[in-house]
Amino acid sequence: MSSDVTGHLALPADGFTARWESGEHGHDVTLRWENEGWTAGGHADAERVDYVLRLTAQWHVSQFLLFRDLEEADLWLGTDGHGRWGEVNGAHRPDLDGATDLAVRDSPFTHTIPIRRLPLQVGDTAEISVLHVDVETLGVVASPVRYERRSARGWRYEHDGVTFEFEVDAYGLPLDLGERFRRVR
Repeated sequence: MSSDVTGHLALPADGFTARWESGEHGHDVTLRWENEGWTAGGHADAERVDYVLRLTAQWHVSQFLLFRDLEEADLWLGTDGHGRWGEVNGAHRPDLDGATDLAVRDSPFTHTIPIRRLPLQVGDTAEISVLHVDVETLGVVASPVRYERRSARGWRYEHDGVTFEFEVDAYGLPLDLGERFRRVR
């Protein structure tokens, strides 16, 4: 199997599914190769939400849709690929500009995006601006996070006073995230 610039194996062309559990709740993600990029479909049991992240072949976020209780997306964000963000109606969101990544609250999967994209070697760190999505309020805030590659599969994450270390599988998807999430598939 081939690997990417980060040393992680290329995901299977026919897709990949992962599940993490936290207590009674789980978080699922299914990755599919579509239209020359990845589509990640996620579901969080605890929040009862579904989301779709569209990613380029190089793991850059291009679109995000969040579904809570409507057939139409409750939140839709898109980027031009240069850090300029907008909403479905075309309204520019200058407060989000400069962010390169997106994190859904309590989603282990969204750590995969910068891990797959950033060409960090062991010992390297990167500080990036990430959009943090609150699924309850639909609030979106850009803030800095730091990733450090500690070993071939070991990472350290820092954001807003929270720090934890975790391991990833051969594809760059997190395994267990401390006591919070345990990878079961």
